[in-house]
Amino acid sequence: MKNDSLKGQHRINEQIRAKEVRIVGDDVESAVYPIAQALRMAEENDADLVEISPNAVPPVCRIIEYSKFLYQLKKRQKEQKAKQVKVDVKEIRFGPQTDDHDYNFKLKHAIGFLQDGDKVKAYVFFKGRSILFKEQGEVLLLRFANDLEEYGKVDQMPLLEGKRMTIFISPKKGVGTKKAENKPAKEKKAVEQPE
Repeated sequence: MKNDSLKGQHRINEQIRAKEVRIVGDDVESAVYPIAQALRMAEENDADLVEISPNAVPPVCRIIEYSKFLYQLKKRQKEQKAKQVKVDVKEIRFGPQTDDHDYNFKLKHAIGFLQDGDKVKAYVFFKGRSILFKEQGEVLLLRFANDLEEYGKVDQMPLLEGKRMTIFISPKKGVGTKKAENKPAKEKKAVEQPE
């Protein structure tokens, strides 16, 4: 079970070895009690004495049913995981002598990626003797970053690593709208058009 990973992390009742503990919680006034009195209070409430902060002096405990405590921990972890934002990195590849049409096509895609909240990794790949055109590749990437200035900010200036010159651009706050928010609007337009 998933709770098994949480079970061994906290000491309960007689496992607590401190002489005094600070008890916090909704039903109990926050104060320091001797361990015997704290255990008695937990027993009177038909609950467990759970050590939630063992490194504090004195250790902090809560009077709560241990299974309920584990459930609350698991629920809190799940909420935190749901709030985390996953950022995708989209790659765009150029050649050192990319023409304007290809450049504009890739620029349009990069704008879309940044508006979706994704990072963009643009790179110029030097094949064979084209490594002689390093300056052209750098100029191309700087132009690309300049054209995307209103949608994103440059995290890393052009950097040559082997046969690749790379630049990273992340979306500006307030510009990016996540993909999930865009989908319902697109679906509405598709439904409205047949009328």
